[in-house]
Amino acid sequence: MVTTRKESAGDASLNAGLEGARVLIVEGRYYEALADELLAGARAVLEAAGVEVEVITVPGALEVPIAAEIALEAAEITGNAVDAVVGLGVVIRGETYHFEIVAGESARGLMDLGMAHALPVGNGILTVDTEAQAWERARISEGNKGGGAAEAALTLLRLRRRLEA
Repeated sequence: MVTTRKESAGDASLNAGLEGARVLIVEGRYYEALADELLAGARAVLEAAGVEVEVITVPGALEVPIAAEIALEAAEITGNAVDAVVGLGVVIRGETYHFEIVAGESARGLMDLGMAHALPVGNGILTVDTEAQAWERARISEGNKGGGAAEAALTLLRLRRRLEA
């Protein structure tokens, strides 16, 4: 049974329902300093939850869903299951239509990945107009969207495990 937010907020442990979990972070590093901040936020949440973390780095946001799919296939072959994925990256609007393509297709790719594999996915790919907006969202002390994406993936993983139990 699915519970309401109020009912599930009383979990005694951050680690509840996450025993033995392995989470893959795929980060696009086109904007290096912003990528570092998003990764730090995601890592902090995942490490506090006690899950195993693996990080894969790709050039930009558009490659994030593709790399995640490749990693999932490799994990299936090796028997080293991935329980959730967190996608991180930054797309800043420019003067061309390229922004819309990268923003839309990276988000669609992550959604398709989650749906195709019934896999918890946290989308931490920022799509903003300016670098200043990106920093407001990426900084751990402000928006902490990397941490938020990790929390989203863990919430879905807990839900999946609870429903499968």
